[in-house]
Amino acid sequence: MRAPPVRTQAAARVRARAVRARDSFDRHRAEAERMFPVLTEVTSRLLSVNLLDAASRLAAQVFLTSVPLLFAVAAFAPTAVRDQLLSSLRSLFGLSGGSSQQLQMVLGTGATHTKGEEELRQTSGAVGVLMALLSATSCSRAVARVCERAWQLPKCGTRVGAWRWLVWVACWVAILVCQAPLRDGFGLGEWLGLPLSFVTGILVWWWTQHLLLGGRVAWLPLLPGAVLAGAALSAMAITARLYIPRALNRALSDYGSLGLVLTLLSWLIAVCAALTLAFTIGAVLAEGPPLDRYLHPQPPQPPQPPEPPEPHPDVPPDAPDPDSPGPTSPDSPTSPDSPTSPDDPPRPVDPPGRPG
Repeated sequence: MRAPPVRTQAAARVRARAVRARDSFDRHRAEAERMFPVLTEVTSRLLSVNLLDAASRLAAQVFLTSVPLLFAVAAFAPTAVRDQLLSSLRSLFGLSGGSSQQLQMVLGTGATHTKGEEELRQTSGAVGVLMALLSATSCSRAVARVCERAWQLPKCGTRVGAWRWLVWVACWVAILVCQAPLRDGFGLGEWLGLPLSFVTGILVWWWTQHLLLGGRVAWLPLLPGAVLAGAALSAMAITARLYIPRALNRALSDYGSLGLVLTLLSWLIAVCAALTLAFTIGAVLAEGPPLDRYLHPQPPQPPQPPEPPEPHPDVPPDAPDPDSPGPTSPDSPTSPDSPTSPDDPPRPVDPPGRPG
């Protein structure tokens, strides 16, 4: 049975509309790629980086590294270091109320402990050190992988990157301890602390990329990503002081310690997504115009030898040069071996030499 003509015409119209829509989409996409090449490259690079997956993985590694480090610091660090770390975390997140008390209990500041409690703290600290060493390399490798995907580089070898992973984690612990005086402007106020935190963030993320990439990318091309990462994390640090205290206290009162974990993980995912986005956009900006001419200086080229002149189109390639004297042939009149004609005057005969 044949289909009714009305249905056939309707199906043809639907197919024609689909073809026109696809052609219009392809045309607009080509026009957008021509007008906004940076946006197109950023989109394709983010798809290859897999933004949400990379951010979730990185946030999980950061969380698994930071918790054992807190127990290790609480067990073995001096009291001054623990107090400074508590002050820095309060200043960074604006902690207050129940969340601040929980952090103070973990770090063990402002309280005296019995002998049994102290032995338990040292035992948990030793386990924390072991777990921190195992998870620190995973965290560093996750950050390195984000940088490598942003720059489309292969994985760095273990021999080259092993010591870099440990150095990066140790330096970040020191930077975290110094956050309180830095954000306070070393006693001069937040009007100096905010610019100092921004500049410090740029320098730290600039060094982080160069370290974890194994020096495979020069310093200057890494600068746009460091500036974007410093700006993004500075803005998120300001908003964290408004959001984190209320969210942590509400989660602690409603769900207990599990609520603290979920809230911190959600905030870490947002931070790691911003970091991944900053590194990717920075790599695209550094490789495209107009920044590529400033961030990728070309080495001076050696002087090239002058090219030989092209032959005249009317002169065959094997023709002799009229300005240069050609080779002398035996038949030429200037040759000493050429025979004399009858009209030429006789040559003088040289006198015979004297006998010796």
